[in-house]
Formats: sequence, structure tokens, C-alpha cells
Amino acid sequence: MTATTDVNTSANGESQLLRHIDWRGAFWVASGVPPLVLFSIGGIAGTTGTPAFLIWTASMIMGFIQSFTYAEIAGLFPNKSGGSSVYGATAWLRYSKFIAPLSVWCNWFAWSPVLSLGCSIAAGYILNALFPIPVFTESSAEVVAYIAGHAGTAPADAITAVTAAATPAIRNWTLFSHTLGPVGFSFNAVFFIGAILMLITFAIQHRGILGTANTQKVIGLIVIIPMLVVGIVPIVTGQINWANYSPLVPLATAYAPAPGSWNVAGWTLVLGGMFIAAWSTYGFETAVCYTSEFKDPGRDTFKAIFYSGLLCMLLFILVPFTFQGVLGLNGMLATPIVDGSGVAAAMAGMVHGGAIISQLLVMLMILALILAIMTAMAGSSRTLYQGSVDGWLPKYLSHVNSHGAPTRAMWTDLCFNLILLAIAAADATSFFFILAVSNCGYIIFNFLNLNAGWIHRIDNGHIDRPWKAPTFVIAIGAIFAYVNAMFMGAGAKVWNPLALWAGLFTAALIIPVFCYRHYIQDGGKFPEHMLDDLGLHSADLQQKKAGILPYLTLVAGLAVVLLANWYFVL
Repeated sequence: MTATTDVNTSANGESQLLRHIDWRGAFWVASGVPPLVLFSIGGIAGTTGTPAFLIWTASMIMGFIQSFTYAEIAGLFPNKSGGSSVYGATAWLRYSKFIAPLSVWCNWFAWSPVLSLGCSIAAGYILNALFPIPVFTESSAEVVAYIAGHAGTAPADAITAVTAAATPAIRNWTLFSHTLGPVGFSFNAVFFIGAILMLITFAIQHRGILGTANTQKVIGLIVIIPMLVVGIVPIVTGQINWANYSPLVPLATAYAPAPGSWNVAGWTLVLGGMFIAAWSTYGFETAVCYTSEFKDPGRDTFKAIFYSGLLCMLLFILVPFTFQGVLGLNGMLATPIVDGSGVAAAMAGMVHGGAIISQLLVMLMILALILAIMTAMAGSSRTLYQGSVDGWLPKYLSHVNSHGAPTRAMWTDLCFNLILLAIAAADATSFFFILAVSNCGYIIFNFLNLNAGWIHRIDNGHIDRPWKAPTFVIAIGAIFAYVNAMFMGAGAKVWNPLALWAGLFTAALIIPVFCYRHYIQDGGKFPEHMLDDLGLHSADLQQKKAGILPYLTLVAGLAVVLLANWYFVL
């Protein structure tokens, strides 16, 4: 299945995405996924303990197996962009007008927050580099002088007071802050620096997918090679302490080093780790987000996701294993690792680097985060674009500029993430709340998409597939859909008691959005071109070869989520 290159106008004269890249370009755009391990490497260790390295490994293997389903269904749509959710949503369209856009919506609000979360961490690194908080000990002259002038003050209290006095004012400055339900928001220095980083990312992507891919190739090499070095050097130099992987039991309480046991509470923490790891390890499926921008979709689609998966398999297994082997449980539970601010310093220690190496690794971390941000904006904006083109999201999102960039979708992403950035900048609790809610959307999308694999086989089995997954792999993916549902039901509460319900509420917001587009803007009809890749028309959707199986699948999935939430408690 080969498509024409450089298609830039549709039949009605509107601009479209441009066929400017092959699988290598998509690979480099997706190279922003491996740095996502740095978002939650401390958080997963802090909630699960010594099994953390196995959680990353198991999650990555699951994500790799699932990707073969996505590769097959992506090949059915050489003229669509927007990722697996768009390709899978079409399978559900015969069975419900509302389930199909749910897949696209959940995929978008799962990926889009990478912009705000990544920018908040990167802004923190920039502040640490330019305005560091000084470190004092009991023997520091300032602490000794403070105790001498305040008789009876405990050393710990003196250190706190001296540190507060010496902390640069910008670290505590905020234009405005407030609480909003389970989270807070703040227009502080982190917010404004993060907003500048977002605008830089927008400017790069404004030039279209070819410019984005070329930029990410350079940044990707700068980031990935040092990540490999940090992952390999401690193993070669014998820095791994094998005792750091035992006893292989979850923590008794999150963020406390005391070992627990494999009881219900322990399994809940582990499932919480599997839940949040999926947000990172499954993310390389974004490599098939650019099908309509491939020069040869039939050849490039499978290669893009397969080689991106191999890269992620290496780094998502290697980096957590090395971190845990060198730092140990206490080191992984340290606040700078949990909140991400001390990851660069830890990496410098692993390669025995001095102050200069440490500063270079800080720059590496900032570049790694920008790489992840660029990947997220490229993928999530195209999801919005294709959702609009296919009649699921508002029409204004289908506009692209002369470079083939979906600029209105990008502006929507930017504005949405400025709101999230204000929340993420407030504190760690707010940060992980956003992460958990967005991952609820990601699990819902994965559930629908993995089942879309077998639905497409039943309803559209006659359509030529450039690459066809083995049937048993499609079956394993369908089973994994329920395993993921269990992760969400049991594990979301580990990160915030309201995360699951907030995630389900956010998913339900697609109903008024879709109703506005479908019934008000389109008069209750889908665009005819939506089904062109399958050679179908709207009338063909009345034929439902899968019968009631998709409906039973939805009911069973919801039951798994609710039962897991009821049974697994902390």
C-alpha cells in the first residue's frame, strides 16, 4: 500500500498534512518517549520499593507486545494522522457514535499534559542552575553563628532557618496562588519559565513535521547516547549492589523504606506502579501518529513503531535497573529523586563526574524534557487535527498552515497546558494528580484500541493489511486490555484518592464536545471521507459483524475497573 507524496490539498482545496518523512523521521520524533522514564522513576520507586525495576520491565514488555496490534490497524489508514486512537476509533464507530470519539479524546488528554509536566520539571532544573538553594550542615559557619545568636536552638531548626534566609527570593516568589479542590495552582517562577519553554517548542513545530523530525534527531542523539552511557557504565565498572534488589517485597507504606509484604495493600502499591509506568512505557505508539505524513505508509508504519519500541525496551529496562542498583532503596526514596530535581546529580555520580559533568547532565535533563515535550505536542496536536477532520472534534482544529503543521490544534494544546502548568507548578501533589488523571485517559484509550484490533479483523477482514500481526498477539493484546483496566481501578488511588473519578469525569467531557460537532456543526452526519481508507460509506456502518461482543467487552472492562477499585485498598 503506497501513497502519493507531497499531498497538501484536499478535494475542497483545504491544506493538509504533508508527506515529508519516512519511518526514520517518525522514529526521531518518538525519541522523546525514553526520557519519560525520568518523570516517574522516583515516584514508582517511592510507592513500590525494591520491585520497581521489575515493574518497569514488565510494563515495557506489555507495551511492546501491544504495539503490534497498533501497527496492524495503523496500516489500514494510510491517509490519516493522529495515532492509534484514530485508527482504533473507526472500529468502534459501527457500535456507538460516542465510544469512537472517546478513544481519540482520551488519547489526547493522556498525551497532552506531557507539555505542562515536562515544562514544570525543566523549569525547576533551570531555577536550580541559576538560583540554587544553598546547602548547610551543622558545622557550617552560618549555622554555628545562628545557634550562637539564638541560644537553645536545635541544629536542625537552625539549618532550616539559615536555609530559608539564604534561599533566593525568586524561589519563593509567586504572582498569585490558590487551591482548587484536590490541587493548588500558582503563577510562580516555574510557571513563567515553563511557559517560555512551551512557546519555544511551538515555534519549532510551526515549521511542520520535517523540521520537527530534523530538530529532534539532533536533540535525540544528544540525549539518548548519555542515557545509554549512564545505564551501562555502572554495570561495567561494578557499581551495582545486588543487595539493592532484595528483599523483593513492596513497601509497607509509600515513600517509607520499611519493607511490607505481598498482602492486599502491597499489591495495591505494585499495581499503582504498573498503572503510572504505563503512561511512559506504552508511549512509543506515538510513532504511528504520522501515517498521512509518511512517504510510503505501507512500509514506514510498522518500521516506525517497531524500532521505536526496541529503543524504549532498552532504555526503560536499563535505566531503572541501574538507578536502583547504584542508589539503593534509600537513595531512590530521597526527595530530589522522587521530585526529579536530583536525577542529574545522581547520573553524574554514576559516571564519577565532577561539577562540570554534573552541570552538563543538568543541560542534558533539560534537553531530554524538551525532547519529550516536542514529541507530545507533535502527537497530541495531530490527534486533535485528525479528530476534527473525521468529525469528532470541533471544525476549527482541522486547519493547517503552509508548512503542514496543525497550528490551531497546537494553539489549543498550548492554552490547555498553560492551565495545567499553573497546577503542576504548585507542588508535587498537584503534579502527580495531573499525571494520574491523564493516565486514566491513557488506559481507557489502550483498552478501546487493543480491542479494536479484533473488531477490525471481524468487520474489516477483507481490507489489505501492509503488515498483519499474528492472531495470538492480537488475542494477548485483548487480554492485556483487561489487565490495564485492573491497573487503573486498583492503582490510580495510590497517586490520589480522587484520581480515578477525576479521570472518568474528564473522559466523559467528550460527550458535549462531540454532540456540538456532530449534531450542531454537522447536522448528525459524519464526513463521507472519514471512511475512505476502508472503502466504506456511512450506510455500511449498519452492518455489525461482531454482534454484541463489543458491548460485552465494554461492560466487562467497566466491571474490572470497579471490582479492582473495591478490592485493592491501601
